[in-house]
Amino acid sequence: MRVALAGGGTAGHIEPALSLADALRRVEPNTEILCLGTERGLETRLVPMRGYELGLIPAVPLPRRLTPQLLTVPGKLAGALSAAGEQLDKVQADVLVGFGGYVATPGYLAARRRRIPIVVHEANPLPGLANRLGARLTPHVFTGHPHTQIRNGRFIGIPLRQQITSLDRLAMGDKARAYFGLRPDLPTLLIFGGSQGAQRINETAFQAAAAFRQAGVQVLHVVGPKNADEPQDLTQDGIPYVAVPYVDRMDMAYAAADVAMCRSGAMTCAELTAVGLPGAFVPLAIGNGEQALNAEPIVQAGGGLMVDNADVSVEWITGQLIPLLTDTDRVVAMSEAAARMGRRDADTELAREVLAIARGDKPTPDMQLSDDDGEDAFYDDGKDAR
Repeated sequence: MRVALAGGGTAGHIEPALSLADALRRVEPNTEILCLGTERGLETRLVPMRGYELGLIPAVPLPRRLTPQLLTVPGKLAGALSAAGEQLDKVQADVLVGFGGYVATPGYLAARRRRIPIVVHEANPLPGLANRLGARLTPHVFTGHPHTQIRNGRFIGIPLRQQITSLDRLAMGDKARAYFGLRPDLPTLLIFGGSQGAQRINETAFQAAAAFRQAGVQVLHVVGPKNADEPQDLTQDGIPYVAVPYVDRMDMAYAAADVAMCRSGAMTCAELTAVGLPGAFVPLAIGNGEQALNAEPIVQAGGGLMVDNADVSVEWITGQLIPLLTDTDRVVAMSEAAARMGRRDADTELAREVLAIARGDKPTPDMQLSDDDGEDAFYDDGKDAR
């Protein structure tokens, strides 16, 4: 079986694609995989690192709304579509799976022209423009969020690394705390803000260091590589506060923690619920509020707290977060609620769906589009592009 994956640009597109690739190889070891990407995305580093072939095509950034910038897209898209078609022909793809981002649109259109089955995976509650187009070209559409509104969408969860989905936090807790120089007997807060850190979270956490110490709460704080070059041990009075630039073993960080204070990107929410770790979510106020929408179902189910970025303060930490961390029964209840929201098997389930579609076990019905209507479908419905 030959599978092409189109998901480049950001880790939020690339990591689910690579997790699916790993699952495809586990389910059917002889699967050949080609990842489509661009020269300027993280995929140039992440894809080869994971041992998969990368086929490069030109990037075609798509505006999220109908703007004059749309007028520049057709010319750029033509070259990218041709390059994507060449990559699909080279691997003789049996199916294309798109995750959104710059490479997805030309991938979808090139696959449509070649009558290659298309599978769309949308991780976010508010679908991007590329995946809204892809969903018009196929009935095989899967979502990572239970409330995503997209044509033909079916909730399946977000494919995650097996390192995360196989984690037993309770069994690994003491070992993980020792790994980071933490004590085994104290409530533990993990703080992180994504690959680059989060300024508001970082500043407030450092300001609250004395409050954490007085409450007997130890902290593992991932500040982001742009904010520090070396780890810092801010331990005082025997209460650890360990600040590190980055962590390459997030499974160990999750295992060490009782609660995580973090942003609420789609991948973060999926990973925390998969391992049953309560989140104190601080959504990044960008776009249409996607990060708040990611966290809302978890909070409503009792698996976390949420606070606006502007409201993060030492007072909020002392009044809301520290009382949670020091209430063992509440932490246990929130952990169980978070775990009930998690989907640990999304990678395997999606892999089986993709392979069945590629084999023709789930044939794609006639979408009533001509071979050239895929491009037109991108422009003909202003309502769909808002």
